[in-house]
Amino acid sequence: MKESIAKYLEYLRSVKNSSPHTVSNYGKDLDQFVTYLSPPGARPPALSGVTHRLIREFIAHLHDQGLEKSSIARKLAALRSFFKYCVREGRLKESPARLVPTPKLPKRIPSVLSAEEMNGFLNQLARMAQPALDRLSSAKGRPSHASSSPGRPRNSPNPSVRSEEGLFLRRDRALLELLYAAGLRVSELTGLDLADIEQRERILRVRGKGNKERIVPYGAKAQEALEKYWPLREQLLEQAHGASGKQCPQTEAVFLNYAGRRLTQRSVGRIVKKYVRLVNVNWDLHPHSLRHAFATHLLADGADLRAIQELLGHQSLSTTQKYTHASIRQLMEIYDRAHPHA
Repeated sequence: MKESIAKYLEYLRSVKNSSPHTVSNYGKDLDQFVTYLSPPGARPPALSGVTHRLIREFIAHLHDQGLEKSSIARKLAALRSFFKYCVREGRLKESPARLVPTPKLPKRIPSVLSAEEMNGFLNQLARMAQPALDRLSSAKGRPSHASSSPGRPRNSPNPSVRSEEGLFLRRDRALLELLYAAGLRVSELTGLDLADIEQRERILRVRGKGNKERIVPYGAKAQEALEKYWPLREQLLEQAHGASGKQCPQTEAVFLNYAGRRLTQRSVGRIVKKYVRLVNVNWDLHPHSLRHAFATHLLADGADLRAIQELLGHQSLSTTQKYTHASIRQLMEIYDRAHPHA
């Protein structure tokens, strides 16, 4: 069974082009199932020895441990996908997971900020970033000037980045503007390379789930924020890799950390939480919230659902339709506040 799991995970990586996150989670879920079936000192059962009753017992065990229904559903999805693969490869005649029902999940409508709230939040970041730009301009003795090309921005700042933490507002504002402007997943944002940005047309080439590419436009505010970020990005590379300009894979990443390396998804999450605290708002905001806002605000202003599906990179329209419910909920809240007889 362990051999079959190893081959299945390799199939996900090499054939299905599944994300490393998906492969890792499915591997952990399947290992947990094997551990449950093989107590200490016992050998895992043969693949053909796994029945739907054993899978039901495993699901009941997870439920007894207090696991969330959504987590149980994901583990069951991993088992279904694995056994379906085994059937297709001729290792089994039929999948034992086909008779195991998925736990009924509550329908969750994403909480979305209004367009006014999102604009206010991002505009406040722009105002916070301006003093840092002014300090940089004074230190250089001339106005800051952003390059028109992300490859080699001109007029890179000279002061130490570590002593000018405020300058990182430029990077943080740029990534937040881009998350909202293009409706990106965090993995798509951190995976952006310089070659993926066409500044003249203001479009991105985004690699989404399953390594599928799509083209997404972004707006003037995001473009302005990016132009103010390029000089900082150039300085980060110079400090990290020296004046010799020694090249490394990180030099192609759009968003960099203090060490001149590609920014991680976890860091983006911390950045979002940081600025929610700084502007003193009581929001449960996370990076995916900006993607939700992107879709909901487009829909509220009359965008076609199919077009939003394409922009988000959703495979199924039903995934996109949840934003319809979010828009209806916002309309109901406005009605309740504004109508005299509500």
